[in-house]
Amino acid sequence: MDLFKFFNRGSETSKNVAKERLKLVLVHDRANCSPQFLDMVKGDIIKVISDYMEIDEEGLDIKLTKTKRDCDESTVPALVANIPIKKMKDGSR
Repeated sequence: MDLFKFFNRGSETSKNVAKERLKLVLVHDRANCSPQFLDMVKGDIIKVISDYMEIDEEGLDIKLTKTKRDCDESTVPALVANIPIKKMKDGSR
């Protein structure tokens, strides 16, 4: 067993985590989006969706990331929301 590989394994994982965090910071910066703005968007999404379904607000995860366009393969910011649904509300309004 190579001891250097054993101790280097954790730094490789840390390196990848740091790399992903830096990518997210760059996406936020390029999209000119502050954390306060994301909190406002999150609040608005909760208000709208709560009219139709009961959601787990603690499990709600909204983040800004990047994706490629289909038409020209350029990279653009994307808002990704993971919203756990507890149950659907009655649709008769």
